This record gives sequence, structure tokens and C-alpha cells, in this order.
Amino acid sequence: MRLQNDKGEIQISSEVFTTITGAVVTACFGVKGMAARSRKDGLVHLLRSESMAKGVRVIFQEDDTVSVELHIIVDNGVNLAAVSSSIMSEVRYAVGKMTGAQVRAVDVYIDSMEIG
Repeated sequence: MRLQNDKGEIQISSEVFTTITGAVVTACFGVKGMAARSRKDGLVHLLRSESMAKGVRVIFQEDDTVSVELHIIVDNGVNLAAVSSSIMSEVRYAVGKMTGAQVRAVDVYIDSMEIG
């Protein structure tokens, strides 16, 4: 993503967005971690912190906004709507504050629930 101001141009890579987003999401209450679906067996796997980017998809729009897709695993017994809503607002705030980019949408996909 490129941001232009009176002093010049700023380029922000997608890795910055995935790092910010992954850190914010995993810090939210009720989130066990980021998820990825295995192509080999079709099962959902909990990602380690060093590979969180696989659970985040950042889409740069033509109008200089950003859309984010998140695939997560949650703890058993949490209110799914409340956790999703919290994630959406936290990601929108953190990405906007840290990068200056406007977030168009944050889509949360709950791929699994971990029991125990």
C-alpha cells in the first residue's frame, strides 16, 4: 500500500498489516489462535505465532482502503458474536492507528472451537 503526503510517499507491505492484525487478534479474549485449513487432509490447524500470516488475508482496494479476512480458532463456551465484534473493532482501530490506512471491512471466519 502506498500513502502520499506533502513530505513524500510511504510504502507499507502486506506483512506489516498481517503482523499487526495477527497480534491484535490473538490478544483478544476467547481467541485460541489463528487458523489454517490443511490442503492435504482438509482439517483446521492452530497456527504458531511465527506463521500467523497464514490465517490473515489483506486485500488492498483501489480506493486506498484495506479489507482484512481473518480465520480463527476460539475457546469453547465464548459468545461467538461478541468475540467477533470485538475483533472487528480492535483490528479496525489498530490498523488505522498504526498505518494510517482506512479499513473498509474486517471479516472474521471462526473455523473451529477448541474444547479443553
